Amino acid sequence: MITTIFDRKGHERVGGLFPPADTPHATAELIPPDLKRKVAPRIPNVPEPEVVRHYMHLSKLNYGIDDGIYPLGSCTMKYNPKLNEDLARLPRFAVAHPLADTSHVQGSLQLLYEMERILAHIAGLAAATLQPAAGAHGELTGMFLIRRYFEDRGDSNRKYILLPDSAHGTNPASATIAGFTVREIKSGPDGMVDLAALDSVLDDTVAGIMLTVPNTLGIFEERILEITDHVHRAGGLCYFDGANLNAYIGRARPGDMGADVFHFNLHKTLSTPHGGGGPGSGPVAVAEALVPFLPVPRVVHRDGSYQFDWDYPRSIGSMHSFYGNFGVALKAYAYLLQLGDAGMRAVSENAVLNANYLQTLLKRVYPLPYDRLCKHEFVLSGKGVGNGVTTLDIAKRLLDYGFHPPTIYFPLIVHEALMIEPTETEGKETLDQFAAAMEQIAREAKENPELLHNAPVNIPVRRLDQTRAVRQPILAYPFTD
Repeated sequence: MITTIFDRKGHERVGGLFPPADTPHATAELIPPDLKRKVAPRIPNVPEPEVVRHYMHLSKLNYGIDDGIYPLGSCTMKYNPKLNEDLARLPRFAVAHPLADTSHVQGSLQLLYEMERILAHIAGLAAATLQPAAGAHGELTGMFLIRRYFEDRGDSNRKYILLPDSAHGTNPASATIAGFTVREIKSGPDGMVDLAALDSVLDDTVAGIMLTVPNTLGIFEERILEITDHVHRAGGLCYFDGANLNAYIGRARPGDMGADVFHFNLHKTLSTPHGGGGPGSGPVAVAEALVPFLPVPRVVHRDGSYQFDWDYPRSIGSMHSFYGNFGVALKAYAYLLQLGDAGMRAVSENAVLNANYLQTLLKRVYPLPYDRLCKHEFVLSGKGVGNGVTTLDIAKRLLDYGFHPPTIYFPLIVHEALMIEPTETEGKETLDQFAAAMEQIAREAKENPELLHNAPVNIPVRRLDQTRAVRQPILAYPFTD
Protein backbone atom coordinates (compact mmCIF):
# COMPACT_ATOMS: atom_id res chain seq x y z
CA MET A 1 0.00 0.00 0.00
CA ILE A 2 1.23 3.49 -0.85
CA THR A 3 1.35 5.87 2.09
CA THR A 4 1.15 9.62 1.67
CA ILE A 5 1.61 12.70 3.81
CA PHE A 6 -2.14 12.58 4.45
CA ASP A 7 -1.65 9.38 6.43
CA ARG A 8 0.68 11.06 8.93
CA LYS A 9 -0.27 11.13 12.62
CA GLY A 10 0.50 13.79 15.18
CA HIS A 11 1.44 17.44 14.92
CA GLU A 12 5.18 17.35 15.53
CA ARG A 13 6.32 19.65 12.74
CA VAL A 14 4.80 22.50 10.80
CA GLY A 15 5.55 24.28 7.57
CA GLY A 16 6.07 27.97 7.09
CA LEU A 17 3.03 30.23 6.88
CA PHE A 18 2.54 33.68 5.45
CA PRO A 19 1.17 36.23 7.95
CA PRO A 20 -2.54 37.02 7.58
CA ALA A 21 -3.32 39.53 4.86
CA ASP A 22 -4.21 42.99 6.12
CA THR A 23 -6.41 43.89 3.15
CA PRO A 24 -10.17 43.90 3.77
CA HIS A 25 -10.89 41.93 0.60
CA ALA A 26 -8.98 38.93 1.98
CA THR A 27 -10.83 38.70 5.30
CA ALA A 28 -13.04 35.78 6.28
CA GLU A 29 -15.91 38.23 6.96
CA LEU A 30 -16.59 38.38 3.22
CA ILE A 31 -17.40 34.65 3.12
CA PRO A 32 -21.14 33.98 3.63
CA PRO A 33 -21.80 32.07 6.85
CA ASP A 34 -23.41 29.12 5.09
CA LEU A 35 -20.23 28.60 3.04
CA LYS A 36 -17.86 28.58 6.01
CA ARG A 37 -16.47 25.32 7.34
CA LYS A 38 -18.01 23.99 10.52
CA VAL A 39 -15.07 21.65 11.16
CA ALA A 40 -11.43 22.43 10.42
CA PRO A 41 -10.00 20.48 7.47
CA ARG A 42 -7.94 17.43 8.41
CA ILE A 43 -4.70 18.52 6.80
CA PRO A 44 -1.46 17.10 8.20
CA ASN A 45 1.14 19.40 9.69
CA VAL A 46 4.29 18.64 7.75
CA PRO A 47 7.33 20.74 6.77
CA GLU A 48 7.69 22.22 3.33
CA PRO A 49 10.37 19.74 2.10
CA GLU A 50 8.04 16.81 2.77
CA VAL A 51 5.16 18.47 0.96
CA VAL A 52 7.37 19.12 -2.07
CA ARG A 53 8.66 15.55 -2.03
CA HIS A 54 5.12 14.22 -1.78
CA TYR A 55 3.95 15.98 -4.92
CA MET A 56 7.21 15.29 -6.75
CA HIS A 57 6.72 11.59 -6.00
CA LEU A 58 3.18 11.72 -7.36
CA SER A 59 4.42 13.38 -10.55
CA LYS A 60 6.85 10.51 -11.09
CA LEU A 61 4.00 8.01 -10.96
CA ASN A 62 2.40 9.60 -14.01
CA TYR A 63 3.21 8.57 -17.57
CA GLY A 64 3.30 11.20 -20.29
CA ILE A 65 4.59 11.69 -23.80
CA ASP A 66 7.83 13.05 -22.37
CA ASP A 67 8.40 9.63 -20.75
CA GLY A 68 7.93 7.44 -23.79
CA ILE A 69 5.77 6.27 -26.69
CA TYR A 70 2.00 6.72 -26.38
CA PRO A 71 0.63 4.32 -29.02
CA LEU A 72 -3.04 5.23 -28.61
CA GLY A 73 -4.79 4.48 -31.87
CA SER A 74 -6.74 7.40 -33.38
CA CYS A 75 -5.43 9.70 -30.66
CA THR A 76 -2.11 10.80 -32.16
CA MET A 77 -0.35 11.31 -28.84
CA LYS A 78 2.85 12.65 -30.33
CA TYR A 79 5.65 14.75 -28.93
CA ASN A 80 4.85 18.45 -28.42
CA PRO A 81 7.72 20.82 -29.35
CA LYS A 82 8.72 22.89 -26.34
CA LEU A 83 9.27 25.93 -28.55
CA ASN A 84 5.52 26.16 -29.01
CA GLU A 85 5.05 26.20 -25.24
CA ASP A 86 7.59 29.01 -24.91
CA LEU A 87 5.78 31.08 -27.53
CA ALA A 88 2.44 30.58 -25.77
CA ARG A 89 4.01 32.01 -22.59
CA LEU A 90 5.02 35.29 -24.22
CA PRO A 91 3.41 37.93 -21.98
CA ARG A 92 1.49 39.75 -24.71
CA PHE A 93 -0.25 36.48 -25.54
CA ALA A 94 -0.44 34.87 -22.11
CA VAL A 95 -1.81 37.83 -20.16
CA ALA A 96 -4.01 39.40 -22.83
CA HIS A 97 -7.49 39.82 -21.37
CA PRO A 98 -10.34 38.36 -23.43
CA LEU A 99 -12.38 41.53 -22.88
CA ALA A 100 -9.60 43.86 -23.97
CA ASP A 101 -10.48 46.35 -26.66
CA THR A 102 -9.62 44.94 -30.08
CA SER A 103 -7.21 47.85 -30.65
CA HIS A 104 -5.03 46.41 -27.86
CA VAL A 105 -4.89 42.83 -29.20
CA GLN A 106 -4.36 43.28 -32.92
CA GLY A 107 -1.55 40.71 -32.96
CA SER A 108 -3.71 38.05 -31.34
CA LEU A 109 -6.59 38.73 -33.71
CA GLN A 110 -4.23 38.60 -36.69
CA LEU A 111 -3.05 35.19 -35.52
CA LEU A 112 -6.64 33.92 -35.31
CA TYR A 113 -7.48 35.39 -38.70
CA GLU A 114 -4.48 33.82 -40.40
CA MET A 115 -4.89 30.50 -38.61
CA GLU A 116 -8.44 30.16 -39.92
CA ARG A 117 -7.24 30.71 -43.46
CA ILE A 118 -4.36 28.27 -43.14
CA LEU A 119 -6.69 25.56 -41.85
CA ALA A 120 -9.24 26.22 -44.59
CA HIS A 121 -6.44 25.86 -47.14
CA ILE A 122 -5.23 22.58 -45.59
CA ALA A 123 -8.80 21.25 -45.69
CA GLY A 124 -9.44 22.50 -49.23
CA LEU A 125 -12.57 24.32 -48.06
CA ALA A 126 -13.87 27.89 -48.10
CA ALA A 127 -13.62 29.08 -44.47
CA ALA A 128 -13.06 27.91 -40.90
CA THR A 129 -13.89 28.69 -37.29
CA LEU A 130 -11.57 28.18 -34.31
CA GLN A 131 -14.32 28.25 -31.70
CA PRO A 132 -14.86 24.53 -30.95
CA ALA A 133 -12.95 23.49 -27.83
CA ALA A 134 -12.24 19.85 -28.74
CA GLY A 135 -12.75 17.25 -31.43
CA ALA A 136 -16.18 16.15 -30.26
CA HIS A 137 -17.15 19.82 -29.88
CA GLY A 138 -16.08 20.28 -33.50
CA GLU A 139 -18.28 17.34 -34.48
CA LEU A 140 -21.23 18.92 -32.68
CA THR A 141 -20.54 22.25 -34.39
CA GLY A 142 -20.48 20.48 -37.75
CA MET A 143 -23.78 18.76 -37.04
CA PHE A 144 -25.38 22.07 -36.03
CA LEU A 145 -24.10 23.61 -39.27
CA ILE A 146 -25.65 20.81 -41.31
CA ARG A 147 -28.94 21.09 -39.44
CA ARG A 148 -28.98 24.88 -39.93
CA TYR A 149 -28.23 24.43 -43.64
CA PHE A 150 -31.36 22.34 -44.15
CA GLU A 151 -33.48 24.56 -41.89
CA ASP A 152 -32.44 27.55 -43.98
CA ARG A 153 -33.60 25.72 -47.12
CA GLY A 154 -36.91 24.82 -45.51
CA ASP A 155 -36.11 21.11 -45.79
CA SER A 156 -37.44 19.59 -42.57
CA ASN A 157 -37.45 16.04 -43.92
CA ARG A 158 -33.69 15.46 -43.44
CA LYS A 159 -33.56 13.63 -40.12
CA TYR A 160 -30.94 10.93 -40.51
CA ILE A 161 -27.15 10.87 -40.30
CA LEU A 162 -25.42 7.81 -41.73
CA LEU A 163 -22.52 6.42 -39.78
CA PRO A 164 -20.15 3.63 -40.86
CA ASP A 165 -19.44 1.04 -38.16
CA SER A 166 -15.74 1.92 -38.53
CA ALA A 167 -16.29 5.58 -37.61
CA HIS A 168 -14.80 7.52 -34.72
CA GLY A 169 -16.39 6.73 -31.38
CA THR A 170 -17.91 10.12 -30.52
CA ASN A 171 -19.71 10.58 -33.85
CA PRO A 172 -23.04 8.98 -32.83
CA ALA A 173 -23.37 11.17 -29.74
CA SER A 174 -22.58 14.36 -31.68
CA ALA A 175 -25.22 13.62 -34.30
CA THR A 176 -27.81 12.67 -31.71
CA ILE A 177 -27.25 15.75 -29.54
CA ALA A 178 -27.71 17.91 -32.66
CA GLY A 179 -31.16 16.38 -33.13
CA PHE A 180 -30.46 13.74 -35.78
CA THR A 181 -31.15 10.02 -35.75
CA VAL A 182 -28.17 7.79 -36.55
CA ARG A 183 -28.26 4.91 -39.01
CA GLU A 184 -25.29 2.57 -39.05
CA ILE A 185 -23.69 1.44 -42.31
CA LYS A 186 -21.93 -1.91 -42.19
CA SER A 187 -18.39 -2.25 -43.46
CA GLY A 188 -17.51 -4.70 -46.20
CA PRO A 189 -15.02 -7.54 -45.79
CA ASP A 190 -12.25 -5.14 -46.82
CA GLY A 191 -12.96 -2.89 -43.81
CA MET A 192 -14.31 -0.06 -45.95
CA VAL A 193 -17.80 1.37 -46.49
CA ASP A 194 -20.02 -1.04 -48.39
CA LEU A 195 -21.39 1.03 -51.28
CA ALA A 196 -24.39 -1.24 -51.74
CA ALA A 197 -25.30 -0.87 -48.07
CA LEU A 198 -24.90 2.89 -48.39
CA ASP A 199 -27.08 3.15 -51.48
CA SER A 200 -29.81 1.06 -49.85
CA VAL A 201 -30.50 3.77 -47.26
CA LEU A 202 -29.88 6.96 -49.29
CA ASP A 203 -33.06 8.94 -49.82
CA ASP A 204 -34.52 12.40 -49.14
CA THR A 205 -34.59 11.80 -45.38
CA VAL A 206 -30.79 11.63 -45.11
CA ALA A 207 -29.09 14.84 -43.99
CA GLY A 208 -25.59 13.48 -44.44
CA ILE A 209 -22.89 11.01 -43.58
CA MET A 210 -20.12 11.21 -40.97
CA LEU A 211 -16.93 9.65 -42.27
CA THR A 212 -13.66 9.03 -40.46
CA VAL A 213 -10.96 9.16 -43.12
CA PRO A 214 -8.88 7.02 -42.79
CA ASN A 215 -11.25 4.96 -40.69
CA THR A 216 -10.49 3.55 -37.26
CA LEU A 217 -8.98 0.44 -38.80
CA GLY A 218 -6.31 2.68 -40.27
CA ILE A 219 -7.67 1.98 -43.76
CA PHE A 220 -8.20 4.76 -46.29
CA GLU A 221 -11.60 4.67 -47.98
CA GLU A 222 -10.47 3.90 -51.53
CA ARG A 223 -13.94 4.64 -52.91
CA ILE A 224 -14.23 7.95 -51.10
CA LEU A 225 -15.12 9.91 -54.24
CA GLU A 226 -17.93 7.49 -55.01
CA ILE A 227 -19.21 7.67 -51.44
CA THR A 228 -19.38 11.46 -51.34
CA ASP A 229 -20.83 11.61 -54.87
CA HIS A 230 -23.64 9.21 -53.96
CA VAL A 231 -24.49 11.20 -50.81
CA HIS A 232 -24.46 14.49 -52.70
CA ARG A 233 -26.68 13.13 -55.47
CA ALA A 234 -29.17 12.15 -52.76
CA GLY A 235 -29.10 15.75 -51.48
CA GLY A 236 -27.09 15.04 -48.33
CA LEU A 237 -23.89 16.59 -47.00
CA CYS A 238 -20.60 14.91 -46.14
CA TYR A 239 -18.93 15.43 -42.77
CA PHE A 240 -15.33 14.25 -42.37
CA ASP A 241 -14.01 13.54 -38.88
CA GLY A 242 -10.47 14.94 -38.79
CA ALA A 243 -9.12 12.79 -35.95
CA ASN A 244 -6.95 10.88 -38.42
CA LEU A 245 -5.65 13.77 -40.52
CA ASN A 246 -2.16 12.82 -39.37
CA ALA A 247 -2.25 10.14 -42.07
CA TYR A 248 -2.53 12.47 -45.05
CA ILE A 249 -1.93 16.09 -44.07
CA GLY A 250 -0.01 17.90 -46.77
CA ARG A 251 -0.85 15.20 -49.32
CA ALA A 252 -4.61 15.26 -49.77
CA ARG A 253 -7.44 17.61 -48.85
CA PRO A 254 -10.87 16.62 -47.53
CA GLY A 255 -12.57 19.27 -49.69
CA ASP A 256 -11.14 17.67 -52.82
CA MET A 257 -12.63 14.36 -51.72
CA GLY A 258 -16.12 15.84 -51.38
CA ALA A 259 -16.21 16.92 -47.73
CA ASP A 260 -18.63 19.74 -46.89
CA VAL A 261 -17.60 19.94 -43.23
CA PHE A 262 -14.28 18.95 -41.69
CA HIS A 263 -13.03 19.25 -38.13
CA PHE A 264 -9.40 19.42 -37.07
CA ASN A 265 -7.92 18.19 -33.82
CA LEU A 266 -5.20 20.73 -33.06
CA HIS A 267 -4.34 18.62 -30.02
CA LYS A 268 -3.61 15.66 -32.28
CA THR A 269 -2.51 16.57 -35.78
CA LEU A 270 -0.91 19.91 -34.99
CA SER A 271 1.01 18.84 -31.91
CA THR A 272 -0.54 20.71 -29.02
CA PRO A 273 -0.97 19.05 -25.61
CA HIS A 274 -3.63 16.36 -25.53
CA GLY A 275 -6.04 15.14 -22.89
CA GLY A 276 -4.83 15.75 -19.35
CA GLY A 277 -1.84 17.64 -20.76
CA GLY A 278 -3.91 20.64 -21.77
CA PRO A 279 -7.12 21.93 -23.36
CA GLY A 280 -8.13 20.74 -26.79
CA SER A 281 -9.25 22.56 -29.88
CA GLY A 282 -11.45 21.32 -32.73
CA PRO A 283 -11.65 23.96 -35.50
CA VAL A 284 -14.19 23.34 -38.24
CA ALA A 285 -13.75 24.13 -41.94
CA VAL A 286 -16.72 24.28 -44.31
CA ALA A 287 -17.63 24.46 -47.97
CA GLU A 288 -18.93 27.72 -49.45
CA ALA A 289 -22.60 26.83 -48.99
CA LEU A 290 -22.13 26.56 -45.22
CA VAL A 291 -20.07 29.72 -44.63
CA PRO A 292 -23.10 31.92 -43.71
CA PHE A 293 -23.88 29.60 -40.78
CA LEU A 294 -20.46 29.63 -39.09
CA PRO A 295 -20.37 30.58 -35.38
CA VAL A 296 -20.14 34.21 -34.32
CA PRO A 297 -18.27 36.34 -33.67
CA ARG A 298 -16.01 35.96 -36.68
CA VAL A 299 -12.61 37.62 -36.98
CA VAL A 300 -12.50 39.96 -39.98
CA HIS A 301 -9.96 42.35 -41.44
CA ARG A 302 -11.53 45.71 -42.31
CA ASP A 303 -10.19 49.22 -42.75
CA GLY A 304 -6.68 48.14 -41.88
CA SER A 305 -7.51 46.44 -38.55
CA TYR A 306 -8.74 43.11 -37.20
CA GLN A 307 -12.15 43.08 -35.55
CA PHE A 308 -14.87 40.80 -34.18
CA ASP A 309 -17.95 40.78 -36.40
CA TRP A 310 -21.30 39.58 -35.05
CA ASP A 311 -23.39 40.57 -38.06
CA TYR A 312 -24.17 37.15 -39.51
CA PRO A 313 -27.93 36.67 -39.05
CA ARG A 314 -27.95 33.09 -40.40
CA SER A 315 -25.23 31.91 -37.98
CA ILE A 316 -25.74 28.98 -35.60
CA GLY A 317 -24.60 31.36 -32.82
CA SER A 318 -21.62 31.04 -30.48
CA MET A 319 -20.09 27.67 -29.68
CA HIS A 320 -17.53 28.89 -27.13
CA SER A 321 -17.06 31.81 -24.78
CA PHE A 322 -14.89 34.52 -26.33
CA TYR A 323 -13.10 32.87 -29.25
CA GLY A 324 -12.01 29.33 -28.54
CA ASN A 325 -8.88 28.10 -26.78
CA PHE A 326 -6.47 30.78 -27.95
CA GLY A 327 -3.32 29.24 -26.44
CA VAL A 328 -3.89 25.97 -28.28
CA ALA A 329 -4.45 27.75 -31.59
CA LEU A 330 -1.26 29.75 -30.99
CA LYS A 331 0.83 26.59 -30.50
CA ALA A 332 -0.64 24.97 -33.60
CA TYR A 333 -0.01 28.16 -35.61
CA ALA A 334 3.65 28.10 -34.53
CA TYR A 335 3.90 24.40 -35.46
CA LEU A 336 2.50 25.07 -38.93
CA LEU A 337 4.85 27.98 -39.56
CA GLN A 338 7.84 25.93 -38.43
CA LEU A 339 7.07 23.00 -40.73
CA GLY A 340 5.44 24.62 -43.75
CA ASP A 341 4.07 22.59 -46.67
CA ALA A 342 7.11 20.31 -46.92
CA GLY A 343 7.06 19.64 -43.19
CA MET A 344 3.40 18.69 -43.26
CA ARG A 345 4.10 16.19 -46.02
CA ALA A 346 6.90 14.75 -43.90
CA VAL A 347 4.50 14.38 -40.95
CA SER A 348 2.13 12.16 -42.91
CA GLU A 349 4.95 10.29 -44.65
CA ASN A 350 6.62 9.34 -41.37
CA ALA A 351 3.33 8.58 -39.61
CA VAL A 352 2.40 6.09 -42.33
CA LEU A 353 5.93 4.66 -42.53
CA ASN A 354 6.08 4.08 -38.76
CA ALA A 355 2.66 2.45 -38.65
CA ASN A 356 3.42 0.06 -41.49
CA TYR A 357 6.82 -0.82 -40.05
CA LEU A 358 5.32 -1.67 -36.67
CA GLN A 359 2.41 -3.53 -38.25
CA THR A 360 4.86 -5.70 -40.22
CA LEU A 361 6.74 -6.60 -37.04
CA LEU A 362 3.71 -7.37 -34.91
CA LYS A 363 1.56 -9.29 -37.38
CA ARG A 364 4.08 -12.11 -37.06
CA VAL A 365 2.86 -12.80 -33.51
CA TYR A 366 -0.64 -11.26 -33.30
CA PRO A 367 -3.62 -11.75 -35.61
CA LEU A 368 -4.13 -8.86 -38.07
CA PRO A 369 -7.77 -9.07 -39.20
CA TYR A 370 -7.29 -6.62 -42.08
CA ASP A 371 -3.87 -7.52 -43.47
CA ARG A 372 -3.17 -4.70 -45.88
CA LEU A 373 -1.26 -1.45 -46.17
CA CYS A 374 -2.37 0.79 -43.34
CA LYS A 375 -2.17 4.52 -42.91
CA HIS A 376 -1.33 6.07 -39.53
CA GLU A 377 -2.60 3.20 -37.37
CA PHE A 378 -3.54 -0.46 -37.48
CA VAL A 379 -5.68 -2.85 -35.44
CA LEU A 380 -4.45 -6.20 -34.15
CA SER A 381 -6.50 -8.75 -32.25
CA GLY A 382 -5.64 -10.35 -28.92
CA LYS A 383 -7.92 -13.25 -29.80
CA GLY A 384 -6.08 -16.52 -30.16
CA VAL A 385 -2.89 -15.44 -28.40
CA GLY A 386 -3.37 -18.46 -26.18
CA ASN A 387 -4.35 -19.87 -22.78
CA GLY A 388 -7.26 -17.54 -22.16
CA VAL A 389 -5.12 -14.42 -22.38
CA THR A 390 -7.20 -11.36 -23.30
CA THR A 391 -6.44 -8.02 -24.84
CA LEU A 392 -6.83 -6.49 -21.38
CA ASP A 393 -4.14 -8.85 -20.07
CA ILE A 394 -1.80 -7.78 -22.86
CA ALA A 395 -2.42 -4.10 -22.16
CA LYS A 396 -1.83 -4.52 -18.42
CA ARG A 397 1.38 -6.47 -19.01
CA LEU A 398 2.70 -3.67 -21.25
CA LEU A 399 2.72 -1.46 -18.18
CA ASP A 400 5.31 -3.75 -16.61
CA TYR A 401 7.57 -3.14 -19.59
CA GLY A 402 7.30 0.63 -19.19
CA PHE A 403 4.97 1.30 -22.12
CA HIS A 404 1.59 2.96 -22.17
CA PRO A 405 -0.92 0.50 -23.67
CA PRO A 406 -2.65 1.16 -26.98
CA THR A 407 -6.39 1.68 -27.31
CA ILE A 408 -8.17 -1.61 -26.61
CA TYR A 409 -11.56 -3.08 -27.52
CA PHE A 410 -12.16 -0.48 -30.21
CA PRO A 411 -13.22 -0.46 -33.01
CA LEU A 412 -15.98 -2.86 -32.13
CA ILE A 413 -15.82 -4.61 -35.50
CA VAL A 414 -12.55 -6.27 -34.41
CA HIS A 415 -12.85 -8.83 -31.61
CA GLU A 416 -10.33 -8.22 -28.79
CA ALA A 417 -9.02 -5.15 -30.65
CA LEU A 418 -5.62 -3.57 -30.07
CA MET A 419 -5.52 -0.27 -31.97
CA ILE A 420 -1.94 1.00 -32.32
CA GLU A 421 -0.70 4.35 -33.63
CA PRO A 422 3.04 5.02 -33.25
CA THR A 423 2.87 8.59 -34.73
CA GLU A 424 5.62 10.25 -36.75
CA THR A 425 7.65 11.53 -33.82
CA GLU A 426 8.94 8.11 -32.70
CA GLY A 427 12.22 6.75 -34.03
CA LYS A 428 12.99 3.22 -35.18
CA GLU A 429 14.73 2.37 -31.89
CA THR A 430 11.56 3.12 -29.90
CA LEU A 431 9.39 1.14 -32.31
CA ASP A 432 11.75 -1.82 -32.06
CA GLN A 433 11.64 -1.69 -28.26
CA PHE A 434 7.84 -1.58 -28.26
CA ALA A 435 7.66 -4.47 -30.74
CA ALA A 436 10.10 -6.50 -28.63
CA ALA A 437 7.91 -6.02 -25.55
CA MET A 438 4.81 -7.10 -27.48
CA GLU A 439 6.62 -10.17 -28.81
CA GLN A 440 7.79 -11.10 -25.31
CA ILE A 441 4.21 -10.77 -24.02
CA ALA A 442 3.03 -13.12 -26.79
CA ARG A 443 5.62 -15.67 -25.62
CA GLU A 444 4.54 -15.24 -22.00
CA ALA A 445 0.93 -15.89 -23.04
CA LYS A 446 1.99 -19.37 -24.16
CA GLU A 447 4.53 -20.14 -21.43
CA ASN A 448 3.20 -18.38 -18.32
CA PRO A 449 -0.35 -17.08 -18.87
CA GLU A 450 -0.93 -16.53 -15.13
CA LEU A 451 1.68 -13.78 -15.25
CA LEU A 452 -0.48 -11.89 -17.75
CA HIS A 453 -3.72 -12.64 -15.90
CA ASN A 454 -2.21 -10.97 -12.81
CA ALA A 455 -0.43 -8.11 -14.59
CA PRO A 456 0.69 -5.49 -13.88
CA VAL A 457 3.01 -6.79 -11.17
CA ASN A 458 5.73 -4.15 -10.78
CA ILE A 459 3.95 -0.80 -10.75
CA PRO A 460 2.57 1.00 -7.64
CA VAL A 461 -1.09 0.25 -8.40
CA ARG A 462 -2.05 -3.30 -9.31
CA ARG A 463 -5.01 -4.30 -11.44
CA LEU A 464 -8.27 -2.82 -10.24
CA ASP A 465 -11.64 -4.45 -9.90
CA GLN A 466 -13.03 -2.47 -12.82
CA THR A 467 -16.67 -3.33 -12.17
CA ARG A 468 -16.42 -2.24 -8.55
CA ALA A 469 -14.50 0.90 -9.50
CA VAL A 470 -17.37 1.97 -11.74
CA ARG A 471 -20.11 1.11 -9.28
CA GLN A 472 -18.37 2.28 -6.11
CA PRO A 473 -15.95 5.05 -7.08
CA ILE A 474 -13.85 6.67 -4.36
CA LEU A 475 -14.14 10.36 -5.12
CA ALA A 476 -12.31 11.81 -2.13
CA TYR A 477 -9.22 10.91 -0.13
CA PRO A 478 -10.25 8.67 2.81
CA PHE A 479 -8.88 10.78 5.68
CA THR A 480 -8.62 9.05 9.02
CA ASP A 481 -8.36 10.54 12.51
